Amino acid sequence: MNLTQTLCSAILGGLLTILAACSASTVTLTHVHGLAFSPDGQKLSIPSHHGLAVYSDGRWSKAAGPEHDYMGFSVTRQAIYSSGHPARGSGLSNPFGLIKSSDGGRTWQKLGLEGESDFHLLASGFDSAALYLYNTRPNSRMSTAGLYYSLNDGANWQRASASGVSEAPTALAVHPTNSQMVAVATNNGLYLSSDSGNDFQPIIQNAQVLSATFSLDGKSLWFGSYSNAAQLSKLDLKTLQVTSLSVPTLDQDAVSYLAQNPAKPQEWAMATFQRDIYLSHDEGKTWKAIAQAGQPLE
Repeated sequence: MNLTQTLCSAILGGLLTILAACSASTVTLTHVHGLAFSPDGQKLSIPSHHGLAVYSDGRWSKAAGPEHDYMGFSVTRQAIYSSGHPARGSGLSNPFGLIKSSDGGRTWQKLGLEGESDFHLLASGFDSAALYLYNTRPNSRMSTAGLYYSLNDGANWQRASASGVSEAPTALAVHPTNSQMVAVATNNGLYLSSDSGNDFQPIIQNAQVLSATFSLDGKSLWFGSYSNAAQLSKLDLKTLQVTSLSVPTLDQDAVSYLAQNPAKPQEWAMATFQRDIYLSHDEGKTWKAIAQAGQPLE
């Protein structure tokens, strides 16, 4: 290779490095409003204040599609559901109620309640048609505040009596295949219902539970809690035995979201309230940070 070729290669390599660095620097997790793997397991999506951040193959990027402020972000095998506030210039009402994407977040379909409601707690069954949400105030489809569920993409909502839960939830989780099984976390415990949220039984009491998600095989419920320090646990749904799992050292922080990779069941992701993101490739035995304080590490 002559000197000219060497210089051109060096310049091109430097330019590509700069462009890659600039691309990575554009991803900042100003907020973390959810956590989900794509159905094929190739991408980890983090809804934030300005659209979706994506982690794939060791790289961070922004997802294609509108930069909405997504709330209640929930992924199923067939679609993504979300609530929140629209990106500037999108033409959507604020808040945009309930929306659905069938192409990974590139485009969105309105499902109603636009201009009325912003649901921070929204969960769906990965392989069922069940949507659950906690509504903080009445709207045109929900006459009172409380827990509701829909089996037809939000066209109709049924209020669940939520007997046994006396305070507002901090997190919701829906069983991947059983549309009648839902878990509610609160600042005072973890509760499980097998009748569409009408009656709940306490699983954990006198503990601040802040996050929950069912494993995709439907056999366990993972949840994050806080008692002087962050804790991560797994509930066996058959025996109701709770097992403690390892958690990274978190300073005045706790687990805010959990997600399992559908294509690699041993891979889990964890988000914290201080905007750290971790990956585990051994079902929670060890964790590796991929973002800290909202800043990508890779």
